[in-house]
Amino acid sequence: MAYSIGDVIAERTVHLTRESLVRYAGASGDFNPIHYRDDVAASVGLPGVLAHGMLTMGIASSVVVAALAPQTRILDYGVRFTKPVVVDPEHGADVHVLATIGAVDETAARVDLKVTFGEATVLVKAQLRIAV
Repeated sequence: MAYSIGDVIAERTVHLTRESLVRYAGASGDFNPIHYRDDVAASVGLPGVLAHGMLTMGIASSVVVAALAPQTRILDYGVRFTKPVVVDPEHGADVHVLATIGAVDETAARVDLKVTFGEATVLVKAQLRIAV
């Protein structure tokens, strides 16, 4: 597939619930109580129970992977975590992912991910390189 700078290759909003966090904790083995207990999150100064950073990172990449041809090779992926995703016990949280082509050369395309929760950008320098 030919890519051009600025192409939107994927966009999706993923809804997280407290159940999502429990399921991720079981799969990942990360049972830090800031991911499921309001009292513990508050005791360490957090605004509420937080989604796991690696869950947020995985959601972002999965939006891109779902939009790519099955044979596409991912060369690398990296992010910087900047803001937490606070998962409300009743309403959950919506994480929005917008994936656009940021650069293209003869061997790879860089996919830039804008990952937001509400008005906050939660991942920066979120970039995935794919072979072309």
